[in-house]
Amino acid sequence: MKKVVLASLLACAVLSLGLSTAFAQTPVQLGSQAAPVQMPDAEYTVYNNAMNQSNPQAKASAIEAYLAAYPNSSVKQDTLVTLMTGYSQFDPAKTLDAADRVLQLDPANLRALTFEAYLRKQNADSLTDPAAKQAALDSAAGFAQKGLAAPKPASIADADFKALQSAAFPVFYSIIGFAAFNKNDNAAAIDAYKKELALVPLAATKTPGSVLQDIFYLGSAYYQSNPPDYLDCAFYASRAVAYAPDNFKAQMSPTATYCYKKYHAGTDGYDAIVAAATANLNPPAGLFASIKPAPTPVDIINGIFQSTPDLATLAVSDKEYVLQKGTPEQAAKVWATIQGKSVQIPGALVISSSPTVLKVAVTDDAIQSNPKTADFTFNMTPPETIPELKANATVAQKAAYKKAVDAAQTKADAIAAATAVGQTVTLTGTYDSFTPDPIQIIMKDGVVILPKANKPAAAPVHHTAAHPAHR
Repeated sequence: MKKVVLASLLACAVLSLGLSTAFAQTPVQLGSQAAPVQMPDAEYTVYNNAMNQSNPQAKASAIEAYLAAYPNSSVKQDTLVTLMTGYSQFDPAKTLDAADRVLQLDPANLRALTFEAYLRKQNADSLTDPAAKQAALDSAAGFAQKGLAAPKPASIADADFKALQSAAFPVFYSIIGFAAFNKNDNAAAIDAYKKELALVPLAATKTPGSVLQDIFYLGSAYYQSNPPDYLDCAFYASRAVAYAPDNFKAQMSPTATYCYKKYHAGTDGYDAIVAAATANLNPPAGLFASIKPAPTPVDIINGIFQSTPDLATLAVSDKEYVLQKGTPEQAAKVWATIQGKSVQIPGALVISSSPTVLKVAVTDDAIQSNPKTADFTFNMTPPETIPELKANATVAQKAAYKKAVDAAQTKADAIAAATAVGQTVTLTGTYDSFTPDPIQIIMKDGVVILPKANKPAAAPVHHTAAHPAHR
């Protein structure tokens, strides 16, 4: 009989799947208090051979062979943990399978729950079907919740278990936060993200990575709350912008400035938010006290009318605001300046698309909303009808007909590509009607303005010098 000391079996295995650096480097002896286990010599030989393999793939294969030969091994659970952490170095799918097997024996195993939560979140990120994605995120969050509640095994020292918790808990809260954020459960998302930030090192909140991304999601969750919390949105989004790589700053900045402007109706004082967010993880006490809220709709509309005698010159967003928030008399004044008039609207974001009707987001409010909403509906002008070819058409008429049909199809294909959902497009149309709540402006005679194709440069013309006349 051979004795197996579990401390050597369960020494820290590095998690190489992208989990937090702290978790990957936590040197925990997961069985340092366990007594040696007696094992028959024949079994020990197979077991010892598996454990002494230096190549991760060979070691995993040998452990699988050992477990198949000795399915009732007295060290089965601990061997599965070693197998799981070994697979984590090269095979996420087999890591997840091993974690499943660990949890069958030990439903509260913290390492296995961490792998389950992390890898299931990773798998969910690759899904495109919204319902399937949310179901997968909720499953990952369920394992994360179990991880937060997992009790300390008697065989692990208190300090070692706390080290594991300190590394795993931020991962759990991040996963729970995103699962909630993705389904607009913003209160739960905010709670989880704030708990995550309270546990991570401050340096992680200044370094491009998942924590900084979660800070941006936190700001977005404040914005999407009901009612929105615009100042906390502006603060946390600004924190993310301050430390994001340059290629992400442009994507994040609009949310930060939008939230500030929604609260304050201007950008004055925004620099103080940026400075505070850069220097602090959370808003310092009193930071928001000096920021005045935006005027009421009545104040705003009265100011618009006083400062803009010609209401036809108002920006589209201001016209929408009056139509939505104004009194019937105020809305009628603005509508009278645009009804029946044709305009060109560039940069419209396509929300839904068909050959006859386009719904697009035009103003910042519509484009920044989550989910993005259309504030304009364009009823499109039907394409020009090509007369049917007569039976006795000439060759030239047939050629002209084919050319017209091909040109119409080419144009239809170009319009379909330009108006696919998510594209930005330039449209013309005539103001026809509107509904105030939710705001929807209906346009008739809609036409897509396609970008002009660049003409190829003309080939150089070579002139032959004239021959001198013979005399």
